[in-house]
Amino acid sequence: MKPQTTTQGLGFTLIEILVAMAIFTVIGLASTGVLTSVINSDELSTQRFAKLQELQRAMLTLERDISQIVPRAARVNSELVSAVTTGGVDVLDSDADGLGFVRGGWHNPQMLLPRSTLQAVGYRVKDEQLQRLYGNYVDNVIGYEPKVKILLSDIKDFRVSFLTQVEQLEEPKKWQDEYASTKLPIAISVTLVSQTFGEIRREFMLANGE
Repeated sequence: MKPQTTTQGLGFTLIEILVAMAIFTVIGLASTGVLTSVINSDELSTQRFAKLQELQRAMLTLERDISQIVPRAARVNSELVSAVTTGGVDVLDSDADGLGFVRGGWHNPQMLLPRSTLQAVGYRVKDEQLQRLYGNYVDNVIGYEPKVKILLSDIKDFRVSFLTQVEQLEEPKKWQDEYASTKLPIAISVTLVSQTFGEIRREFMLANGE
């Protein structure tokens, strides 16, 4: 006689299938959670890196402008302002401190553009934005409005102070919070309070300082 074959034991019971499905579901949910966490972390890191790059560009712009400051007075609305550097509260209609001066070194190859290599610039905070004000000419006519470039956002405060004597370098309390003079200060201190990075202070020594 030919032996009989059976299929008993070759399949899965309903309970085994349900258990396997539950295990795969748990694994899938865990994998989704890990993937979501990784994606969120990557997005946060990308945003943080972009903010850091923005901060670095703003500080480089500020350093470039201040390092090229010159003792040159400017005309505002056709009236000559005797101070070559002005800083403090209520300067440039700032919500915090403001800073205004004239810088040199503005590249104009072979003087092909109808302007000089000097540029009047200013810094202020408006609507929690650090703004750079500038124009094509140092001396401007009545009604002229400067161009505005936003350097940083989420700025809670902007403070400037000035050093007029070398002996004051080691005494922070001797820095002046207000300045308007026909002479350049020895150094300028700039403090930014950012919602993202906290308080940042930079001090710039001026090559042309008196």
